[in-house]
Amino acid sequence: MNNIAPFHIAIPVHNLNECRTFYRDILNCDEGRSSEHWVDFNLFGHQLVIHYKPKSENDIHTNAVDGKAVPVPHFGVVLPWDTFHNFAYTLTKKGVKFVIDPYIRFEGLAGEQATMFFLDPSGNALEFKAFKDINQLFAK
Repeated sequence: MNNIAPFHIAIPVHNLNECRTFYRDILNCDEGRSSEHWVDFNLFGHQLVIHYKPKSENDIHTNAVDGKAVPVPHFGVVLPWDTFHNFAYTLTKKGVKFVIDPYIRFEGLAGEQATMFFLDPSGNALEFKAFKDINQLFAK
């Protein structure tokens, strides 16, 4: 897993300026190219693009995982263990409201991981996670 290719994801946001501030100032993503309708960000080495789309009234769908209501769809990055915990601490200090607070999922089982979920200002769900043993990423 040492040579993982960066992914690209483009997501809709209904307030470009508010989300630009969130990804830049709250998540500390470096900003790249932009126009009046979209902005590129470096999300832990991956390319995230926020694109303006008028607000929709769709409800967030959830599925039960480990007794928690996990929002679907969601995206994020698998981080190193210490980076995850430092990031969670920073988000908490910046007042991010979690959909699912940082915790250890599947404790003592295959795929044990730290995880957390939160929403951006346009309601896009993000999950960041970490494995003490990255070889457990796809464990059954």
